[in-house]
Amino acid sequence: MKTSDKILQMLKIQGELTAKVIASELGLTTMGVRQHLQSLEDSQDVIFEDRKATRGRPTRYWSLTPKSNSHFSDRHEELTVQLIDSVKSVFGNGGLEQLINHREQESLKLYRDELVGTSGLAEKLHVLAKLRTLEGYMAKVEQADGHYWLLENHCPICAAAAACLNFCRSELELFQTLFENDAIVSREEHIIEGARRCAYKVVPHKKENGQ
Repeated sequence: MKTSDKILQMLKIQGELTAKVIASELGLTTMGVRQHLQSLEDSQDVIFEDRKATRGRPTRYWSLTPKSNSHFSDRHEELTVQLIDSVKSVFGNGGLEQLINHREQESLKLYRDELVGTSGLAEKLHVLAKLRTLEGYMAKVEQADGHYWLLENHCPICAAAAACLNFCRSELELFQTLFENDAIVSREEHIIEGARRCAYKVVPHKKENGQ
C-alpha cells in the first residue's frame, strides 16, 4: 500500500491527526509525511486546521475531505441508487421496505450463526466488528465507563443509505435485535448526518456489568 493510501486510511479510522503522530505510527520522518500531506491537500483529499497550543506555535491537525471518499469502497454507488429508484417505481415504497426487511433478516441470520460459541458481550462485539470490516465498514470496538462502542469508520452503502434512510434505521434495529439479551444499543454518531463515522453505544444489561 502506498504511503499516501496509508495516511488516508489512518485519517479515516482515527480522525484528525498531526503529521508528527502519523510519522510516528508509520515509522517515517515528519518532513516526509508533510510532503505526502501536501500532495493530498493539492488533490483536495485532506485539509488542515491550525490550533493554538499552550506554548509555541499552533499545532496543525489534518483531516479528510468528502472528496477522499473516492479512495474507499463505495459498492457501486450509481448502480445502487438506480436500483433503489427502480424498486420504488415498480413495487412502491412497500416493496422497498420488504427488500430492506429481507436484507435485515438475512444479515441477522448470518451474524447469529457467526456468534455461535462466543461468550460475553465483548467477544460478540469483536466478532461482529470483524464481520463488518470484511463488509467494508472499517469497524472496531472500544470500551469506556462500563459500556462499549461499535465504531464504523466507513459506510460502503452510503449512497443507498442517503437515497433511503430506512437502510440506516434497519441497521440500527439489526444491532438492537442481535444484542437484545445482552445490551441496549443506540446510534450516537451518524455518517449520513455529517459525522465522520457511525458510532453505536452498547450499554450492557445489569447482569453483564455485575451491578
